[in-house]
Parts: sequence; C-alpha cells; structure tokens
Amino acid sequence: MSTVVVRPEVSSPWRRRFNLRVRATIGLVEDPPAMCLDENESYMPVNSVTRVVHGDLATMIVGGMASLFAQMLHPLAMAGVARHSRYRDDPLGRLVQTAHFIGDTTYGNVDKAERSLERVRHVHTFVRGVTDRGEPYDAADPHLLTWVHLCEARMFLEAYRRYGRTRLAVEDLDGYVRDMSRLADDLGAESPPRTFDDLGDTLARFLPELELRDEGVVARDFLRRGFVAGRLTGLVHRLTVIVALDLLTTSERDALGVPVSWTTRVVARSLMRVVAALMRSVVPPVERREMTSR
Repeated sequence: MSTVVVRPEVSSPWRRRFNLRVRATIGLVEDPPAMCLDENESYMPVNSVTRVVHGDLATMIVGGMASLFAQMLHPLAMAGVARHSRYRDDPLGRLVQTAHFIGDTTYGNVDKAERSLERVRHVHTFVRGVTDRGEPYDAADPHLLTWVHLCEARMFLEAYRRYGRTRLAVEDLDGYVRDMSRLADDLGAESPPRTFDDLGDTLARFLPELELRDEGVVARDFLRRGFVAGRLTGLVHRLTVIVALDLLTTSERDALGVPVSWTTRVVARSLMRVVAALMRSVVPPVERREMTSR
C-alpha cells in the first residue's frame, strides 16, 4: 500500500455551481491550481502533508483570519500593512494574492513557485519606513519575515488540527513545519521554526516585541466588522472571527482586547465543524488516498 495526495473532482452540476459560488464569495474566481506530481520538479514534496493542510478551504479561511489577528500584534509588521496596502479598500484582493502565493508554492513546480516568491520579494523592497515612534520597519527584514511566517504556519496548522477532516500524526506536525520552513528560508526569514515544538519556542521569543497600537486597533475592528455582503455570509464571517480568535493564546486575545468567553468558544467550535463539513461537500478538500501496489 502507498499513499497519494489527490484533489477530488466536483462531480454533480449543482455542487459545481455551489463550489463556484462559495469560492467567489471570498474572491477566488479561478479554478484551484493544478498539482505538480513530479517529485523532481515539485516545489513541495508531492505527497506532502502541507498539500493536505492547504487544500482544505474551510480551515484555511479560519487559519488565515487567525494569522491576520496575530500579525496585528507586532507594531512594525502592522505599520507595513497599514501604510503600504489597501486592505480596507480591497480586502478580497489581498486575500486572493495570498491564496495564489500559497497555491503556487504548495502545488506548483519549482519554476512557478520561484516566480511567485520573486514577486513577493520584489513587493517587499517597497514596504519600508518609520513608525510614529521613530522605529524603522522593512518588510524585507528577516526578523519580521520570521514573525509573519510564524503566524501563518502556526495558525494554518492549528486550524486544520481543530477543524480538518483527518487527524494529523505527530510526524505530520513536524513535516508541515519543516515544509513551510523552506518557504520561509526562500523568502529571506531568519531561523524560522523547523519542528512543531519550535512554533511555541519562536512565539515566546517574539512576545516582548508584541503590542497593539492604533494601526492594529483599526485593522482589528475592520476585520471583526467584516467586509462580505449578504446576511448569511455575514453570519458565517462573525462565526469565523470567533473561532479564529479562539485559536490564539489567551495572552494574544488579551493583547488584542477581544476576550471570548469559554461558552461562546465551545458553541462556536461546534457550529464551525458543521460549516466546515458543508463547505467540504461542495468544495472537496485535498486528501490522502491509499493506493494498492500491483
């Protein structure tokens, strides 16, 4: 028996319609990227757990939102976002750019991944300046790159562990962090986490630098209010905010000024598992399949 990572097809016409509608709601109007299945050409290992984690739309939305909340707590990283992006004018545009980057580096070949990496490195060269307190910030700073990488890797993985379809083994946790460390290295980060235990250790090193300032408050409130149209999508957004905040540590929630009661979190977790299952019924996640060798 061997394991292969595959992206299931959307078979029925009605599921295809709902698939397109769900993806379009968050700005994803293109089909998911094709997988490179050649081990010699693929940027990520072809049977990587990273492909499974990044192939579950529901958990990626939760993890992505949690990552944004966490990133707000570093004033230098937040200054770069606040002063050099149009997140309030075009929030879905930024989401789509991130989705394309994740897709290219997770499922693409080395050439496609490197083109995407180079685009990000190029954009970073223009994101620099000085905060209101006179502190220099630079998006290409290896230290800040490590912070952003830590937020994304930690939250994507934690969201999948809580709401993903399959249980990840201990070796999967280390495998995911190891795969993502290559991405961080290629972007220019310094000493990114390389094992699951390293995630907590790296977060501890950053704690003295974290502080929610005015720009972070604006971003926090914008993200909590939501930016999607429609009553149902608005309700789902509010649920996603709660479960995203629930992924953060208590100290992170306290620093953000958004305490969430234990009861609210428990109820929201149950509801999110239902929402995630419904999303998977129309947007099938990437999964592992056992193949019989002959």
